[in-house]
Amino acid sequence: MTDARSAQFSPLEKFKAHIELLDPITWVGVLQGIICGAIASGGMSFTTESIGKFGLLTLLFGPLGTGFAQSLNDYFDRDLDRVNEPTRPIPSGRLTEREALWNWITVGVITVAVSVLLGSLLEQERGMMLIALTILGLVTGYIYSAPPIKLKMNVLLSAPSVGLTYSFITWIAGNIIYTDLRPEVVWMAVINAFVAVGLIFLNDFKSIEGDRAQGLKSLPVMIGVRNTYLVAFLIIDAPLLLFVYLMRAWGFDVMFWLSLLSLLLIVVMQVTLYRDPEDGAMALDAAVQQTGLKNVVGKSSDKAHRAYLRYLVVNNGLYVLNVVAAAIHIAQKPL
Repeated sequence: MTDARSAQFSPLEKFKAHIELLDPITWVGVLQGIICGAIASGGMSFTTESIGKFGLLTLLFGPLGTGFAQSLNDYFDRDLDRVNEPTRPIPSGRLTEREALWNWITVGVITVAVSVLLGSLLEQERGMMLIALTILGLVTGYIYSAPPIKLKMNVLLSAPSVGLTYSFITWIAGNIIYTDLRPEVVWMAVINAFVAVGLIFLNDFKSIEGDRAQGLKSLPVMIGVRNTYLVAFLIIDAPLLLFVYLMRAWGFDVMFWLSLLSLLLIVVMQVTLYRDPEDGAMALDAAVQQTGLKNVVGKSSDKAHRAYLRYLVVNNGLYVLNVVAAAIHIAQKPL
């Protein structure tokens, strides 16, 4: 039946369905780490070689690496999607299960090949490190969605695995395509990963009712909205405090005051939402629409998730400003 339905679609419709499996909107999530890691390396320039390396790395961790993880997730969630998202490529019949299987297998193989190609353009040690990071990302993406491990089902492991692949690895990779790994970049990668983990816990607000109905134990389902805010804010604020400390320790005086002020503003926003988890900071609703966050993070009618999007405007706006500025300062710091 599925094969018969699939045969009704044109090659162009099939192609679009294959791209949809790779979920292009998610590719942008890795850009911040790649860009900041590259800037912080101090070796990025506007030469053809430098831009070429950056382009290959963006392809590697964006359309390929992230696309692999998204396609894999659709494949192993196909039965769930038949109930919750019947318009997705597999349950809609636009792709058969076999075609979807070959989608993520093919993209995975291409990902490894591109990592080997890019690695060959680097010094041997850095090239091997890049290939190892790529394989780590692919393996993590696989065990995140595929049984029997399926990290996404474990509330304590799912968010850290995403933080590792989207935030930690990308900072490191952005650095090593140009220069030897800088210790400052490692610290920034760790900070970025922990901030991402906290935000991922908050993003679970969008599916509280669905998760509860399906018996999925997300953090908001287990401990409630207000307690999830508290846990996530602690996970976010600890690395941000470390960031402020490092700015002073590395001698970035202007950055120290900027990061301290930013942290205070973020904490004010956190207190606002903790006191009113659903209707806090309503004035920022327009900013959510203007920045496109509702489309990027996921549409939801849940009031707690809309409040989280308001928080995201403040947190991510200030955080990105700080990490880009920090990356520029790190690049100017002697090795």
